[in-house]
Amino acid sequence: MDKQQLSKDILKLVGGEENIDQVTHCMTRLRFNLNDNKKADKATLKNTPGVMGVMENGGQFQVIIGNDVPVVYNALVGNMSKSPNADASSGAASGEKQKKNVISALFDFISGVFTPILPAITGAGMIKGIVAILVAVGWLSDKSSTYTILSAIGDGAFYFLPIILAISAARKLGSNMFIAAALAAGIMHPTITALLAAGDTTFIGIKVIAASYSSTVIPIILAVWIASYVEKAIDRITHASLKLLVVPTVTLLIMVPVTLMTVGPLGTVLGNGLSGGISWLFENMSIFASILIGGTMSLLIITGMHYALLPIVVGSMTTLGYDFIIPLMFAANLAQGGAAFGVGLRSKNSKTKSLAYSTGLTAVMGITEPAMYGINMKFKKPFIAALIGGAVAGAFMGIFNVRSYVITGLAGLPSIAAFISPAISTLLFALAGGVIAIVAAAILTYILGFQEEDAPQAASTSAATVPAKESVKESAPVVTEETKAQDEQVFSPITGEVRPLSEVPDPAFAEEIMGKGFAIQPAEGRVVSPINGTVFSLSKSGHAIGLVSDTGAEMLIHIGIDTVKLKGQFFSPKVQAGAKVSVGDVLMEFDREEIEKAGYTTITPVIITNMHQYTSIESAGRTTVKEQELLFTAKA
Repeated sequence: MDKQQLSKDILKLVGGEENIDQVTHCMTRLRFNLNDNKKADKATLKNTPGVMGVMENGGQFQVIIGNDVPVVYNALVGNMSKSPNADASSGAASGEKQKKNVISALFDFISGVFTPILPAITGAGMIKGIVAILVAVGWLSDKSSTYTILSAIGDGAFYFLPIILAISAARKLGSNMFIAAALAAGIMHPTITALLAAGDTTFIGIKVIAASYSSTVIPIILAVWIASYVEKAIDRITHASLKLLVVPTVTLLIMVPVTLMTVGPLGTVLGNGLSGGISWLFENMSIFASILIGGTMSLLIITGMHYALLPIVVGSMTTLGYDFIIPLMFAANLAQGGAAFGVGLRSKNSKTKSLAYSTGLTAVMGITEPAMYGINMKFKKPFIAALIGGAVAGAFMGIFNVRSYVITGLAGLPSIAAFISPAISTLLFALAGGVIAIVAAAILTYILGFQEEDAPQAASTSAATVPAKESVKESAPVVTEETKAQDEQVFSPITGEVRPLSEVPDPAFAEEIMGKGFAIQPAEGRVVSPINGTVFSLSKSGHAIGLVSDTGAEMLIHIGIDTVKLKGQFFSPKVQAGAKVSVGDVLMEFDREEIEKAGYTTITPVIITNMHQYTSIESAGRTTVKEQELLFTAKA
């Protein structure tokens, strides 16, 4: 692959040198700050040999290259006549960029607050669903103590939701999580709850407006946001020897009363108004709202705007006891699967058929990205069919007033228990709506058809295959197609919790664009070698390590997401590119707590990047793992 020509093609397709405000690179991708993202030709870029994918995230336009990215970056910069990191000269461009960053930051904040708490409220919600099933079939009496205990388990996370949200919001804002939790606990204390319920409450002569904070969303988020500024301001003016005593004390003394008197009531009014408005919309304009949201949900997911729905979903669930949006997510996801099935039915290409059916199945199970990006958007018309299918199914669910009574992490067939209510008809209508979504999208795809073309083979070519003359610090060793691959055991480089790649908050990893493997949520700040082999690349920022095993498996360990922006802070490499390593040799140490305080997740993908040499990835079956325990096997 000619890196010079690739860099020239990329430069042209991102809108030319005049459209580039800044460009940097991480371990796998070029990261552009463009003056106008609309000037970039994303479609052509995606089909350019040597480009593995294109995405927009956090205001950046990212071109995924793989392990060759340092070489392509150097060639790109060499083809530019001016510094790629000069300030934008256009005031209009700067203003546009600022606006885009504000919107992106808002979605990032909402996602960062609500995504981490989803396992807790999903688990609690599923328990509520199970209890509802047991009562509905007569296996459990709602008068029994067992029912009371199980109900408390299901309701606990929702009742104390402000405390959970306070911790998550403080973590995202970089303030003290435990001060935030104490703030939430203070406003929810039984004594204060009873005092407010009694009415006519004052604090130092100022009237405190009565409000209930259990199961609320907006009041605590507003309170923690303001508290983060108060805490940091007090921290700045307090001597180091007194910080532990003064900062939490003063912060709580200020923020609990302020929340009770102003922020809390305001947030309660906003939250109730939002939930009530959504409820009114679906009760009075149900079909219109359902068609609109069901038909556009996939577009919202692509743009990241679906994160704005999370507070509405959680707020509706906690204040009303049900939600109208999750059923429409369910419909949209199943429609994406149906469109992929339609592609499989019509396609004459055996490879396309296989991919369409497999990704369609994952979509109806709730994971839509492979079908949406790999099939439906690729052929365009199937994606349109999926949007129509989501709208048609949404209309059906709107007509029959389908609601979700449980918050689920994945809106697919496994989450069908979310629709169980005292009226079994809700479940039946939800199932019928799902069938309509799949069938409508599949039939429309088959009728509309699509143009199959011989796609460029860039994505299937090893991103690490480069001329042997290139430096080992910039590229991986040569691995030819004739090399006979062997099964490769990959041992865990980190102690922590094993997660599927689909949970990584970055499409390049979640959609397995870069390769296959697993992610680890670190419990410790150390990385050891997972294989016997060679370190072929080490990013300057320390966040990513490339290795090649003695048998030819090319690997990437990527510590955290977007941690390249830390520019090496909190990372301490223990090896250099070119070093020979064995399983268990220390590669990197990092300060997990400080990275997370800075607002970055430390979830770490561990992937095989030359998957064309292997047939599959076989998990070792662990949910938690220690250093040097078997993580997975790449099967030849």
